[in-house]
Amino acid sequence: MQTVNAKPLSEYPWFIRLFFWKQKRKYGQILQPGLLWGRSPKVFVTLALLYGALDRRSSPLSPALRSLVTVRISQINHCVFCVDINSATLLQRGVSLEKVAALRDWRQAGQAELFSVEERLALEYAEAMTLNKVDDDLRQRLTGCWPDDVIIELTGLIAFQNLSSKFNAALDLPAQGFCQAPHKPADERPDTS
Repeated sequence: MQTVNAKPLSEYPWFIRLFFWKQKRKYGQILQPGLLWGRSPKVFVTLALLYGALDRRSSPLSPALRSLVTVRISQINHCVFCVDINSATLLQRGVSLEKVAALRDWRQAGQAELFSVEERLALEYAEAMTLNKVDDDLRQRLTGCWPDDVIIELTGLIAFQNLSSKFNAALDLPAQGFCQAPHKPADERPDTS
């Protein structure tokens, strides 16, 4: 049950309504999380700026890799809204439906070869961060794969997506119908064995 509801649009400050206008142009509708974050305008604006910095075109992380990570974190955190919108973005970024469908079980035989070495490392890191299980071995493999600045961007993206998906899941925000790809129920934690 959703615990907090949006206010009437006229009750949001004008500068927040500008963000809503942009969302409506981009997605065809205002995003439900935005309506809730908008109840705290300063936090909303700060969050929107942070998201824009992490999802910029000049990011050292490819758009597809960023979306793979955000979908996987959303699955772990049981955020149906985030799985919906991030899966749609993942498909828009040219990732195959087969790969999207395999993401939940990316470690399993028959699925792992769909993902590059970098993608598997980023997904492993996303899972470990989400579950507070990052160890020195993983940190060492990260530094063997990417320069420090890229690791910082990836860590920031993972932290942001955890913030976002935990916020949305806690408030029980529903999917808004962005992605028509089939998804398994979000009822299990990753197999990290």
